[in-house]
This record gives sequence, C-alpha cells and structure tokens, in this order.
Amino acid sequence: MLRGPRRIMLGGPERLVKVSVAPVAALAVALLSSLSRCSLLEPEDRAVSALSPYFGTKTRYEDANPGLLPDPEAPRRDPELLEDTCTPVQLVALIRHGTRYPTAKQIRKLRQLHGLLQARRPGDGRAGPAGGRDLGAALADWPLGYADWMDGQLVEKGRQDMRQLALRLASLFPALFSVENYGRLQLVTSSKHRCVDSGAAFLQGLWQYYHPGLPPPDVADMECGPPRINDKLMRFFDHCEKFLTEVEKNATALYHVEAFKTGPEMQNILKKVAATLQVPVSNLNADLIQVAFFTCSFDLAIKGVKSPWCDVFDIDDAKVLEYLNDLKQYWKRGYGYTINSRSSCTLFQDIFQHLDKAIEQKQREQERKHKQGEWEREKQASR
Repeated sequence: MLRGPRRIMLGGPERLVKVSVAPVAALAVALLSSLSRCSLLEPEDRAVSALSPYFGTKTRYEDANPGLLPDPEAPRRDPELLEDTCTPVQLVALIRHGTRYPTAKQIRKLRQLHGLLQARRPGDGRAGPAGGRDLGAALADWPLGYADWMDGQLVEKGRQDMRQLALRLASLFPALFSVENYGRLQLVTSSKHRCVDSGAAFLQGLWQYYHPGLPPPDVADMECGPPRINDKLMRFFDHCEKFLTEVEKNATALYHVEAFKTGPEMQNILKKVAATLQVPVSNLNADLIQVAFFTCSFDLAIKGVKSPWCDVFDIDDAKVLEYLNDLKQYWKRGYGYTINSRSSCTLFQDIFQHLDKAIEQKQREQERKHKQGEWEREKQASR
C-alpha cells in the first residue's frame, strides 16, 4: 500500500517506518506479522512445488512474483505511474515481515506428527512404486529440522527479503528516498522480534542504497535511529476490548472454521493422508494436516528444498487446505465480524492524518513559492 512528504510503515501490523522528504515528506512502511518467502537456492537451482500457489501468506515472494527471480533488487514500476505527470508527495507501505521459522506451537504439532510416523510398527511400512520405501517411512526418517527456540524468528532469507524490498522501493521513488531525507526516516514496529528484526534489515537495505559496497553500521548508530516499538498502533487488535471479547477470546467466534474441519472435505483428506502415511486415521486431525501442509512451505522458503511433506498432498488437497486457512482469516481478521475492520481504525487514522499533513505542507510550500515569485516579479517591474 503506497501512500514524498512520505511515510513507510513496517509491522504485523507490527512495524511502521516513517521518513520525511524535503520539509514536507514523511515515509512510513508497516510490516504485518506474517510470512513472506524466498528460496535459498539460486534461481536456476531453486526447488519448486505445485502446491506453492495455495500457501497463502506462507508463499515465497518469488513464487507470487516470478519477476523477482532475474533481479530481486530491481523495481517493478506500474506502467500506469507516469513519471512526467505524477509527483509523489508521500509514501506509505503496509508490508509483511520477512520469512520466518514456524512458531513453537506449529513445531510442537509437527513433532507430534513426526512421532506418530516414527511409532509405526516395523511391519507397517510397505514398498512404494518401483520397490521404493513408502512415504510414511521416508518422512519418519526425514530430519525434523525445527526446534522450539526458533518460535517464529526471522531467518536470514527474511532479512534478505527486507533488504531487497528497501532497495526496490528506494529505486522506485528516488526523489523521496534522497540522502537528504534519510535522516527523517522513522521505523515503528510492534514488539514481535520478527518485526523488529525485519525493520532493522529494511534500514540496512536503505544503507546499502545510499552507501553501495559499505557494510552497514548497527541500526542504533544510523542517523534515523533504530525501530521504535508501538504495540498500540501496530498491534491494534490487542488493544481493542471489543475485538478481544467478541472474537479473540470467544470460543464460538470461529465455529464455521471448526465445522469445516469436521466436514466432508477435510475428512476425505484425513482418510487419504492416513492411508498414504499408513497411520490410523483416528490419530490425525485437521490441525496436524495443516501443519504437514505448511511444513512443505517452510522447507521451500527456509531451506530451499522440496521435502517429502510436499508429496503428501495433491492440488485438490491444497485447494481445500487453502480454503480452510482463508476461512479462519475471514472470521478472525477479515470481513466476518464488523469489529475486525473497525479495530484497525487507530492505525488508518494515523496513516491518513500523516497524508493530510503532507498535503497541507505541500500546499503551503507551493503558496510560499508562488508569493515569492510574485514578489520577485514586482521587484523586477519596479526597477
């Protein structure tokens, strides 16, 4: 969301960055608390999966926008933005944090599923096609790869995501991201470590834009200063009592989601996965199925590998699991309840106040220049 005076907001909605240009600009980038993904492999070697279009917020950046593969630092300008007819006054971008590890809750569920596979009786495994080992046995031997301490922390690829995003934005709006305006940049973030770290990486990307080839200093030593934590602004939903009461802490708020989990579409997937992995269907549930599905996305994004978890599901399964995730977000964060959108009014009021202020400052500047020009013309005429 672009909104130089400029303002950039980085958040989950958990991070916000502000930068001002010439006297009027304010820049804000907000990084939302969620995932963005990129592979660790080089483009020609990158692992791919047919499931990638169905991972939602856990989709790698370059899977959603293949144009990033040739040059992830080059800006992609919308042809509708005409350079000669449009002058940016302010920029506001609402952005997700970079690629992260699974949360501790997700890791515990993955460990539970992994334990079910390892607990299969010695005779449970059957030979797969061409005499190979069955998928359940392959996954039982597949390294888990995630520990509780990782708990949603930003990975190095996530830092790279943010550095490259900063370079693209700065290249797209060079007048706003001028060296003179760098000192006016302010980063506001939630207290979530992945958002704080994403904000720091974004600032490092801007340093690279201003000082190519030079290693960036610690963000605390940068002219614009380190990210500033403001949970009331960037995690507005945690500070809205009505949202907390009616949605977040309401056991029945997601009853549509729970109904779908036990409905025929999900039950068919449970039976299919149980048969594929050769485990009792009674040992599986929708949450474990979702974790298996998203582990494919995490392995692609973080490790750059197409793990056996990707082979558990086909496209039809992926569509059902994508719908389940969308259904949850619809009722918990989207249009399901009116308070979901109203709880964000604090953030958007802040955004539009900065936009209005930027416009007013720009108008005053233009009026001042106009009066200055009239005065100079009158002075010339009186000579």
